[in-house]
Amino acid sequence: MGITKKVTVLAVGLGLVTLSACGSSDGDGGGSGGGSKTVTLVSHNSWAVSKDVVAAFEKQSGYELKVLEDGDAGQAVNKAILTKDNPQGDVFFGVDNTLLSRALDNGLFQPYEAKGSDLVLDEYLVDQDKHRVTPVDSGDVCVNYDKAWFSEHDLNPPKTLDDLIKPEYKDLLVVENASTSSPGLGFLLGTAAKYGDEGWQGYWKKLKANGVKVVDGWEQAYNEEFSGSAGGKKAKADRPLVVSYASSPPAEVIYADPRPETAPTGVAEDTCFRQVEYAGLLSNAKNPEGGKALLDFLISKTFQDDMPLNMFVYPVREGAQVPEEFVKFGPQAKDPATMDPEKIAANRDQWVKSWTSLVLR
Repeated sequence: MGITKKVTVLAVGLGLVTLSACGSSDGDGGGSGGGSKTVTLVSHNSWAVSKDVVAAFEKQSGYELKVLEDGDAGQAVNKAILTKDNPQGDVFFGVDNTLLSRALDNGLFQPYEAKGSDLVLDEYLVDQDKHRVTPVDSGDVCVNYDKAWFSEHDLNPPKTLDDLIKPEYKDLLVVENASTSSPGLGFLLGTAAKYGDEGWQGYWKKLKANGVKVVDGWEQAYNEEFSGSAGGKKAKADRPLVVSYASSPPAEVIYADPRPETAPTGVAEDTCFRQVEYAGLLSNAKNPEGGKALLDFLISKTFQDDMPLNMFVYPVREGAQVPEEFVKFGPQAKDPATMDPEKIAANRDQWVKSWTSLVLR
């Protein structure tokens, strides 16, 4: 969430405060092994959880939770790989299916089958022979549109990827950099799934010619460039189309004051790409027992029920509650683009390299 997102918390534009538990470590530092009572979670900057849920974990496990947020999902994964021999923490959360093979191939995680894994829906399970990662959430990367802008300009919003290269949508779309941003990479993979190994580059040439704007990450794209978000309105943004998430419209409703009856933004459903986010026990974790307890908790019903309205992603556990606002304003795409992890692994780096040369130069 990313789903990423991150997924997907609208932290800047909506004034949402990320809730992280950063307690003392009894003088031995986060995740410092042995008898440490602090467990450290490393994540992208869309991590968010209710204070009472953190308190429940700490009471249940006996560990104090420390959270280190480390930028966009792509940046966080890359840094975790570079520091794997001396990691910043014990558990990494936020690697999604677009980057999973990179993490696994670089030995980022050690095996652990989290308690409750049997309740994770089958469609999200991966790496079942080694159990190096645990599915935590899912989300759809989709083009969002500013309803008011399109109404004022008497123009129908786009519905498909093909629509985005039409002349009437010139200079309207902002996307994230596929080399630094999880939703940016998800959108690139969605175009590759749609147009094939050969056709996606031709599509991006047309998108570039049609005035697509590229920025580094989701927060800049959504909260500074997109005219439909609360942050974008404050920034006087002028792009009414943005790559974000299917769950972004309900977030705009939930954090508005007063709440509108309908979401001010919509989703072009035929542009969506399905992301799944995972967590894993870092290979050189200094507090592996605390890390295992945390992974167990991330797929507990307590955490899975709490997660949607904090990180604006969907739960992966059977029987977890989906908020009414998601059902009404941000349902999951009925037929999102997907791609086999093996194909992503085989092509991702070359596709990103080609995309960079094609779009940014």
